[in-house]
Amino acid sequence: MAPDRDSVLLADLGGTNVRFAIADVGARRPLRAGSVRRYRVAEWATFADAVHGYLVEAGARPRSGVFAVAGPVTGDDVRMTNHPWVLSRGGLLAALGFERLRIVNDFAAMSHCLPLLGDEDVAAIGPCAPTRVDPSRRQSFAIVGPGTGLGVGGLVVDGGRFVGLPAEGGHVAFAPADEIEIDVLRRLMARFGRVSIERVLCGSGLVNLHRALHPHADDGWTPERITAAAATDPMCAATLERFCAMLGAAAGDFALAYGAWDGVWLAGGLTPTLLARLRAGAFRARFEDKGRYRRVLEAVPTTAILHSDAGLLGAAVLAMLDAGRAPAEIGAA
Repeated sequence: MAPDRDSVLLADLGGTNVRFAIADVGARRPLRAGSVRRYRVAEWATFADAVHGYLVEAGARPRSGVFAVAGPVTGDDVRMTNHPWVLSRGGLLAALGFERLRIVNDFAAMSHCLPLLGDEDVAAIGPCAPTRVDPSRRQSFAIVGPGTGLGVGGLVVDGGRFVGLPAEGGHVAFAPADEIEIDVLRRLMARFGRVSIERVLCGSGLVNLHRALHPHADDGWTPERITAAAATDPMCAATLERFCAMLGAAAGDFALAYGAWDGVWLAGGLTPTLLARLRAGAFRARFEDKGRYRRVLEAVPTTAILHSDAGLLGAAVLAMLDAGRAPAEIGAA
């Protein structure tokens, strides 16, 4: 099979799963139909092995790639936060025979999905309608995503450019807001020492929170078990309500930190599952509860991303920009 220089291999690599797709960078909808695959990272010895497995299954031979990785990208070697893999850009270029390769923080990539989201891909949380990306304006957005970890990033639209803002905001300190959360912090400090917000606002964090709120509950809880039982189990329901409230507080903090006055977007695997509870009120109440900045936060939209492959979509936008597409050409319309 001849190499395909008009296509780009996309990867969205998290602590549990890796998703691959092929992007056609000249298309209005860049994700090639039928190309998306998801694998568990535990099934592969190395990331390069997973890439080779995907390319064989997809029957594709791209010559370039955009890989979004859950961890800080500060040099040639990228160490993941919640998985032991280390990715070397130089090593991957050689192993894959690529001509070009971009490795980027996963939420810096995720933020670039916003221009391609259609109305069916989003759901407002609270009274404000989503502000859509407009390359002709200056805009600032934050994106927060509870999944295997807590991803945080941002997108600035300025001077006809998209600028993704990578961050490791999931590792800022957990700030309790009432006596119940102070008690949660004490219990988690006894277990972990320093407590970041990721310790309570991700999949494993949901379990940590449940144990801290209900120390006499039985063992064996998983995120799936907690969410499934919440309809009939008052303790699980209380855990989810507290989780959504604390996520709202964190999202409001990131709105302030980024100056994300055009909106905060919720991504991550837990967001669609918890959408009804996020809309129930506690999330938005804590989002807006910022003292003298309440009036400012009341006007900031909060929006759930429902697209199942938003990380790949963001990586595709980066591939389109690398190929010379102008931001004004990239949009959901």
